[in-house]
Amino acid sequence: MAQRYNRYEKARIIGARALQIAYGAPVLVGTDSTEPILIAAEEYDAGVLPFTVNRGQQ
Repeated sequence: MAQRYNRYEKARIIGARALQIAYGAPVLVGTDSTEPILIAAEEYDAGVLPFTVNRGQQ
């Protein structure tokens, strides 16, 4: 089952990935964009990011 993220988790994931891309990490999707935040959003939408969120005990 695919995990659903709330808007804060999504923003954190995309922001962390954009920082990685800005520092030279390889891009995981084919894109014409050059902005790290837009590339990270495309990767998120494609479902290729290897991030997980540990919410802990609630």
